[in-house]
Parts: sequence; C-alpha cells; structure tokens
Amino acid sequence: MRKLLVVRNDKIGDFMLAWPSFALLKQSLADCEITALVPSYTAPLAELCPWIDKVIVDCGSKADAHAQAKLLAQVKQQQFDAYLCLFSNMRNAWLGFRAGIKQRCAPATKLAQLLFNQRVKQRRSQSRKPESEYNLDLTRAFLAQHGVARVEPKPPYFQFADAVLSTRKVEEFGQFAEHLLVMVHIGSGGSANNLSSEQYFSLIDCLAKLNPALHFVITAGPGEQLAAQELVNLLDKEEIPNQLYFSEKGLKTFCEVLACADLFIAGSTGPLHIAGALDVPTVGFFPSRRSATPLRWRPLNSEGRHIAFSPPAGELTQEDMSLINVSDCAVKVNNWWKKLAR
Repeated sequence: MRKLLVVRNDKIGDFMLAWPSFALLKQSLADCEITALVPSYTAPLAELCPWIDKVIVDCGSKADAHAQAKLLAQVKQQQFDAYLCLFSNMRNAWLGFRAGIKQRCAPATKLAQLLFNQRVKQRRSQSRKPESEYNLDLTRAFLAQHGVARVEPKPPYFQFADAVLSTRKVEEFGQFAEHLLVMVHIGSGGSANNLSSEQYFSLIDCLAKLNPALHFVITAGPGEQLAAQELVNLLDKEEIPNQLYFSEKGLKTFCEVLACADLFIAGSTGPLHIAGALDVPTVGFFPSRRSATPLRWRPLNSEGRHIAFSPPAGELTQEDMSLINVSDCAVKVNNWWKKLAR
C-alpha cells in the first residue's frame, strides 16, 4: 500500500479522537503516504499531526456542484490505493466509490455501508466504548484485512518542544507564567451541553479558596468572547486572579496556549479534546445521555489524567447540567489533582 486516504471530516473533537488511529496507521505502515480529508476548520490541526503526510480540505456538503466536482477530481488524481472512512455517511461513501478507490473500509452502518467493500460491525450508537477506541477498532480491522502487523500507539499524541512552551507562556501570561495555570473554557461549540457561567464561577471560586496559588485563564474562541468576559467580570468582583485569553492568533497558537495549562476544565468540546491529546490533566462536564456520556467522549489523556462529571441519569435529568453540584466537583477535582501532582 503506497497511498491511503483517511476521512474524518466532522468536528474538532471528533478529529482529535482520531489521532491514535493516525498514529497506528503511520507506525504500522511506515512507507505509506497517509492523507487526511478534513474540513477547513480542522485543517490546521491536521497539519500539526505528526502521522499525517498530506491534507485535503473538504469543501463541505453545502458547497456548490463546482466545488464538489473539484474535490472529486482532486481525490481521483491522487490515485489512492485505499480509503479508510472513520466518519461514514452517504456523501463520504459516494466520494470514495466515485473516485475509483479499490479498497474502501468503513463501519457497517446505514445504507452508506453498501458502497464499501470492507465493513466492520461496531454499533457505535450503543456508546459502549470511547470514540477513540471505535476508531482504533476500525483501523485495526483495516490493517488485519491487508495483513499488516500492528504497532500500537501510546499517549501523549500531541506535543510541543519545551522551548516553544516556555516562550509562549511568557508571551501570553507574563508575570503569571510561573504560576499554576488553570484554564477554563466555557463555550460549548454548539455540540454539547455545558455548565452555565454562574456554575463555572462557583467552581472557580471554590477551587481558588482551596488553593489560593492558582491563576485562572478563561479561554474563548469565535463567538464565545461575550460569555467569557461575563465570567471574567464576576471573578474580578471577587478579586480572583484571572485573565481572558481570546483565540485570535490561529489554531496552532491556541494549541500551544492549551499545552501551557497545568489543568484544563471544559464541557465536551474541541478544546477539551485538544488538551487531552496534549495530556494536560483535564476535567470534563458531560450530559449523561447515551450518545454524549463521559465514556463515549473520553479525551485522549493517559490513564488517571482525566476526571469527568455528569448530571444524574434519567430521561428528565440526563441533559440538565444545572443538577451538577459544582462545589462537590471542586473538592473532588482538588483532591484528584493533588494526588496527580505527587
């Protein structure tokens, strides 16, 4: 196998949870050129991934016919030997089929599976495993089909040089660069329920009382700055050391900033999964709905470096994040983090 196209053209968090699969592929197929098909907003992350050789930017399902034809021609031109579809839908299935890629592998799901000649039963909707493990299981089946011996990956999956992080810390945090930095991302990215600003304030207030040495960094992406500023205003009133970091220098710089964190707190969002891939200790808040549980969307942290909280399970409570007692969470986080630091 000389050239392989891997598809994960959905959201940032979903793409980050495919990094172990890219690592498995590259380590097992060292001489194979691995190309990732991703949307424009995850392309900078794909460029940073050490196991991806080339990137094709997907124009998206809403693009006009000319853009769709151009994408198909681009895929055809590359003459891929195989097509591994980690995110399967009818559009992705047709792309590999119409491009004439002979070996096409995907989960056995819905009508799209008919356009693949290697189908793997996974039943992802049951959410019995983390998404990253579903991706790995599909990748292992693909490698087995081609008689390739596996070289299994290990975290961390994403790293920056110490010198890069030292410079970034000073540039972004100045006099607080040597403090313990607790980053809190309150945006949801539109993909999952999250705590309210008031709950995040209470959580930070409790953590600050438990450990006065902490410096809090409230991070925000596009469209999230107003809510983040409101939280900063609440913290300023209580004189809790904090600052706002608005991500406007590009995704690579934002990843470097996240790598500077001593602890990262967020809902089930792209930034949480970037921090997990960097193996920064993470605290996640998830609904208990089956398709969105802490198990299904567990970040890529190594063992013991992630802790999660959810509302009580139940039809009426599973998405009600207001039922999470953040004061209790703060105590548990503080105790867990202290043990981690030993």
